[in-house]
Amino acid sequence: MGRYIVRRLLWMLVVLLALSAITFFLMHAVPGGPFDREKALPPEIIANLEQRYHLDEPLLQQYARYLYDVFIPHLSRTPPGRSLMDDHLININLRVGGLWLKWMNFGPSYHSLSRTVNDIFRQQLPISAQLGTMALCVALIIGVPMGIMAALKQNTIFDYVGMSVAIFGVSVPVIILGPILVWIFGVELRWLPVTGWGASPPYILGFLPRPSVEFFRYAAMPSVALGLGSSAIIARLTRASLLQVIREDYIRTARAKGLAERVVIVRHALKNSLIPVVTILGPMFAALVTGTFVTETIFGIPGMGRYFVTSITNRDYPVIMGTILLYAVFLVVANLVVDIVYAYLDPRIRYT
Repeated sequence: MGRYIVRRLLWMLVVLLALSAITFFLMHAVPGGPFDREKALPPEIIANLEQRYHLDEPLLQQYARYLYDVFIPHLSRTPPGRSLMDDHLININLRVGGLWLKWMNFGPSYHSLSRTVNDIFRQQLPISAQLGTMALCVALIIGVPMGIMAALKQNTIFDYVGMSVAIFGVSVPVIILGPILVWIFGVELRWLPVTGWGASPPYILGFLPRPSVEFFRYAAMPSVALGLGSSAIIARLTRASLLQVIREDYIRTARAKGLAERVVIVRHALKNSLIPVVTILGPMFAALVTGTFVTETIFGIPGMGRYFVTSITNRDYPVIMGTILLYAVFLVVANLVVDIVYAYLDPRIRYT
């Protein structure tokens, strides 16, 4: 297992290099530039800006410089007043004497001149991570029990109601469900805040909020709006997989041995039926945690999704590259965790 994990991590570097190359050259192939304005800047100013950010160099040289800045570790003095834990979401810091090692420096933003891309991620990524984590919890809490109930009570009212809710969740996008929730719970009933993310509470592990009634009042509607569609997918997969598993021979054998139905379902059927569900949790987790533009726009949440779409419009190359590489890291690591969970769910799966 250890060698398998090391191989996967090494392949992650290859994936990141390939993805960075494709993104970099496609990004520069799109017409327009980061300093285009409705009122054109003087050519001298544009030339100075391109020289400052090395955009006047050949593309291959720009790409090589970007790889060096992002992937090659840089040693510098520990900034006064900042602890090593301040940057733990973006930077891997290793104290060696009075030095610190900073990895993945995404460079300056072309449009947020007072902040670097790392600063943007440090401020916006925890918000998207909170929203995505809670949306994933909503999806699992609703989807898995609903799928199990629908499979065990096939062709009954429980099955029909569960699958009707699942079809509703898949069919109604966030752009429709979000305003409906805002109108019902925010405008008519006035139970929940309509927009915003509230005062950020102290974080656990950097992005998980500590329990706070006021915070969860702000997070309730966007988490449900974002998680309901995913819960529908999880419910349908759970139902289909469990229906297939409970018809297997080893389930009949377990029942013939006189085991209680609860033991047969929980110990023998449910673990194997969750393999397809776990498979989609990897990319689902990466997509939810790195920000969803529509949800963040509807509820006025200052997360990563809004910055990413804005950076594409503004041709803010460092923000685009950093966001895509960050998403790729989340996706690869999440898929690695999924593969490891496979071995727990199915003892027949072994990695060497």
